Amino acid sequence: MLESIQTKIFADGADLDGIVRMAGEPHIRGFTTNPTLMWKAGLTDYEEFARRILEHVTELPISFEVFADDAPEMRRQAERIATWGENVYVKIPVTNTAGESMARLAGQLSGEGVKVNVTAMFTPRQVTDITTAVAEGAPSYLSVFAGRIADAGTDPIPIMREALEIMRAAPRAELIWASPRELLNLV
Repeated sequence: MLESIQTKIFADGADLDGIVRMAGEPHIRGFTTNPTLMWKAGLTDYEEFARRILEHVTELPISFEVFADDAPEMRRQAERIATWGENVYVKIPVTNTAGESMARLAGQLSGEGVKVNVTAMFTPRQVTDITTAVAEGAPSYLSVFAGRIADAGTDPIPIMREALEIMRAAPRAELIWASPRELLNLV
């Protein structure tokens, strides 16, 4: 069944052994992780853990997230994270905790050649803003939290279809169906 699915499957987590094992699976096409997952796994040195992963995951894309909440510090962290490897994407939240859009920052980074994964998107408006920001920049991922949208009782499929249509304006950007909840999401 997995051979017939053309969707790229990205694994998410903070377990080094699990990531290394999954990197050898032909159906896994990339990875994401974040500071919260690392913290829950008891990790205290974010960069050291990331570099250990990158010793094993050298070809597949992998996203590491900034943990700052203001744009200048996010920029500083993103520029540092981007140096860790050619396959590294820097996860930037679509908004900070004050609700301020990070589209400008994502666009600046992408325009400077930093591969970004803009995360925690829920609305077509957010997808539009980020698509516009990264349209001419480096390869990017736009992570729409479809699983959480479904958790709230809304069918995510129309939102994801609209996101794909919006993203035609950014041919180097790919859509991630983030926070999947069930195997059916692959279909």
